Amino acid sequence: MTHPAVDPVDERLPNGRLVALGLQHVLVMYAGAIAVPLIVGRALKLAPEQVAMLISADLFTCGIVTLIQSFGAGRWFGIKLPVMMGVTFAAVGPMVAIATGMPGIDGARAIFGAGIGAGCLAILMAPLMSRLLRFFPPVVTGTIIAIIGISLMRVGVGWATGGPAFLAQNVDTTKLVAMVDSARAVQAAAAASATAPGIAAPAIKLAGPIPMVDNPAYGALDHLAVAAAVLVFILLLVKYGKGFLANISVLLGIVAGCAVSIAMGQMNFDKVGKAPWFDVVTPFAFGMPTFDIVMVLTFTIVMIVVMIESTGMFLALSDITGRKIGQRELAAGLRVDGLGTVIGGVLNTFPHTSFSQNVGLVAVTGVKSRWVCIVGGGIMIVLGLLPKMAALIEAIPQFVLGGAGLVMFGMVAATGIRILSTVDYKNNRYNLYIVALAIGFGLIPLVAPRWMQQMAHGLHPLLESGILLTSISAVALNLFFNGAKGEASDALAAPQVAQAH
Repeated sequence: MTHPAVDPVDERLPNGRLVALGLQHVLVMYAGAIAVPLIVGRALKLAPEQVAMLISADLFTCGIVTLIQSFGAGRWFGIKLPVMMGVTFAAVGPMVAIATGMPGIDGARAIFGAGIGAGCLAILMAPLMSRLLRFFPPVVTGTIIAIIGISLMRVGVGWATGGPAFLAQNVDTTKLVAMVDSARAVQAAAAASATAPGIAAPAIKLAGPIPMVDNPAYGALDHLAVAAAVLVFILLLVKYGKGFLANISVLLGIVAGCAVSIAMGQMNFDKVGKAPWFDVVTPFAFGMPTFDIVMVLTFTIVMIVVMIESTGMFLALSDITGRKIGQRELAAGLRVDGLGTVIGGVLNTFPHTSFSQNVGLVAVTGVKSRWVCIVGGGIMIVLGLLPKMAALIEAIPQFVLGGAGLVMFGMVAATGIRILSTVDYKNNRYNLYIVALAIGFGLIPLVAPRWMQQMAHGLHPLLESGILLTSISAVALNLFFNGAKGEASDALAAPQVAQAH
């Protein structure tokens, strides 16, 4: 029985429960954690063993930075809330651009150097970012948290259907080859008839758009059925399970989905057999990082995006856990984004941030203890050192996670909606415009992922984040309509008001 004086965030549960709940957090974030090193490693054209090294370094660093964030390292680092840290997708664009222009180990060293430089600058900027808290009253906070959940829905649906929407079709190679051959024949005929000297042969021009064919693996009914079964199983446990059983409903749902997948022959363990038992993560394994001022500044822009998104996630956790956070706590949490990015550069991995997927898990389970994520961080460190165990978790099909994702990410959106329900729309009709337009801006990258393709490439990291667009527009609209009259306490009032409803 929990002592009344113990804050739920600081409550230390029995060891068995901590391990199960920590593992549940790891399973939820694992796919996202290894996706970035896989993408960047392939873009760098690294050897398979080097990509495996990136993954081990990533998992190991995720664990270390999670411990710093959840447990805390003095008063300067760590928000001391249930937060899992992982590599941010916001940096994928700039990293792939570097990898394309500078493949191989040299590109990797440039990426690590840019991360170290940007991470140091982010640590210095964290107190400044935390002073912006007064610009986040409930109308802004609720809108940002809602768009976080809505944005994550795309991830959950992608897990269930077999990837992002653009994977729904493949290039029809046979038809494309026929079109190219036909275009070449037309070009050859035109070139033969062009007898005048100095006239260049016309360029190859296809007769129509690139032919596409539906991807038979996308939205496969058996995958959707497993995702739906996982979702139903979790809901049954939430409704009829008691105590700890309900708390690990997502974990049990994933386990049940894996059992069904094995029976269907959709889950194999080939990579588990090939993976080594033990691996050591060594600093600067690719050599000393290189520093380019333009790359560092590009990554610094990414870190600003990351810190704005983290602010929304920390405010969401403040609402879910009921733990008040002020400027000091927020600055300590944001510093870890920078510190994690520095540690990542040293240990051969990439910029880090708090993982929003796990915010939804806290909402679903109702377990507010940060010790769960501390144990989760320990599990990530072990996975970084034991590639065979990491490969076992990697074997879980993504469609199994799809059903769980809809529950968790929907809970994040619901948390934002709950905060928005406390906002005064009757006496201040401007609040309606703030919510409507901010959510509208946040949906642009979701419904039109390439809407910024005609703009300068350097702006893309800013414009492809719906969370960032919502944050900026909500703050700007609130300043325009309501002014800067609020205090930091206004942002902190949202959790308490929402809890009362």
